[in-house]
Amino acid sequence: MALGSVVVCFGEALLDRLGPLGGDPAVDRPVDDRLGGAPANVACGLARLGTPVAFAGRLGQDAIGEAFASLFAERGVDTTLLQRDAVRPSRIVLVCRSLEGERQFQGFAGDEGAGFADQALEPVALPQARWLLIGTLPLATPTSAEALLSAVRQAWSQGMAVALDVNWRPTFWDPVADPVAGPDPKALAAIKSLLQQAALIKLAREEALWFFNTDDPGSIQQALPQRPDVVVTDGAAPVRWQLGDESGQQAAFQPPSVVDTTGAGDAFTAGLLHRWAAAPQERVRFAAACGALVCGGAGGIDPQPTQAQVEAFLGRVS
Repeated sequence: MALGSVVVCFGEALLDRLGPLGGDPAVDRPVDDRLGGAPANVACGLARLGTPVAFAGRLGQDAIGEAFASLFAERGVDTTLLQRDAVRPSRIVLVCRSLEGERQFQGFAGDEGAGFADQALEPVALPQARWLLIGTLPLATPTSAEALLSAVRQAWSQGMAVALDVNWRPTFWDPVADPVAGPDPKALAAIKSLLQQAALIKLAREEALWFFNTDDPGSIQQALPQRPDVVVTDGAAPVRWQLGDESGQQAAFQPPSVVDTTGAGDAFTAGLLHRWAAAPQERVRFAAACGALVCGGAGGIDPQPTQAQVEAFLGRVS
């Protein structure tokens, strides 16, 4: 483990297969294959911004796994905790894109009968770090769920703060589920357990309503025993936040262009953690700029900005 990792990103790394605008990635061509997965996106975003970061996940012994190994090496992401699976392939997620670039997950490809490598993620021994960044998708499979819960227990015992991006994706829990369906009672219970252990929670507005019956970040903070920091995003609408005793909102920045919104929320999360030492309003403003800039390219990783690019963008819009 490289010395000085500030964040450990734990969870899925996968391939997003982007269909043509307005088309079906399962049958229509051309498709655009992009490396992704929320924790992997955040890890790469943090590394590009300059925050030391490690990634803990599981990939197949396949071309996707090799591509990630090369990407992580190029970005400088520590891969000591990266597992490789000789039986199960890396996951391919089929992503539909509207004519406006908005995306929706519709299913998977690549399963050869044994499931995907990320579903078999095994427990890891966490290094000392400031943050453990997690999502909820590993909870959908028993083996990876136990690995995730083990990591959270370790984080608590080591004094690491847990940052949770809810990132609800019904297709991971049930491949035939409606992509816009809310969580069922089993998923609600599993995810609520994580919500009660996080120091920072990022939710989309619809996720806030599903889990808390409110989209007000201050009310969500007060509803949880640990009184976490809470950020609620809502697409192009303003981001609302409650960070400690301070609250506010940040208007979404207009991207220079919109090619694909995949990974915008993950770039936001990376920017938020990268600028955590700043004042609350500045943290969120920087994060919002990161999210906007990612929309200018395809996929969630390639268009991620450097700190200098974010600062230049903020200089133009201020």
